[in-house]
Amino acid sequence: MQTRAEIRKHIRLSRQQLSLQQQQVAAEKLVEQVLLLPQFNTSQHIALYLTNDGELDTSLLIQALWQLNKQVYLPVMHPFAPGYLLFVAYNKNTLLQANKFGILEPYPECQHIIPLAKLDIVFTPLVAFDNKGNRLGMGGGFYDRTLSQLPNKHATELVGLAHSCQQVAALPTESWDIPLNTIITPDKIWQFS
Repeated sequence: MQTRAEIRKHIRLSRQQLSLQQQQVAAEKLVEQVLLLPQFNTSQHIALYLTNDGELDTSLLIQALWQLNKQVYLPVMHPFAPGYLLFVAYNKNTLLQANKFGILEPYPECQHIIPLAKLDIVFTPLVAFDNKGNRLGMGGGFYDRTLSQLPNKHATELVGLAHSCQQVAALPTESWDIPLNTIITPDKIWQFS
């Protein structure tokens, strides 16, 4: 089995090689797939991310959520707890700043932060996933560390977003990895128990 680092390198290269047209079609199909999620209609507070490094483009999905009067939140690197994320309200007027990785994020103003357990859906980026719902991220552990703070019985749906080329047969896992309930690719909704 390949190491986590080898898988990251290979899959990141695969998704970075997708053409602009392939990315656009994938972004359009993503919106269609998300609207099919059974829990979507009753969800109001939805965390997403701004696309980086060839990830599945979320910009059309964010626009669709705004049009449906859903509240969108973006991850922000926690200013006082290194390695953790906060989720901050995001709308068309939100000012963004680049974090230490060059990823745009809102300013973490207290009045715009939502507690993690109050989110109905958290859409996470990922580098690779397997057929058991295991997620391999970029390696910083931000999402795993943050999502581990959810209570054992929580209503927050954890949904990974990925291109189809990001699926692998099996991922090497670690004790701190948080598996996902659902993974959406442009062509399929994968459900895991």
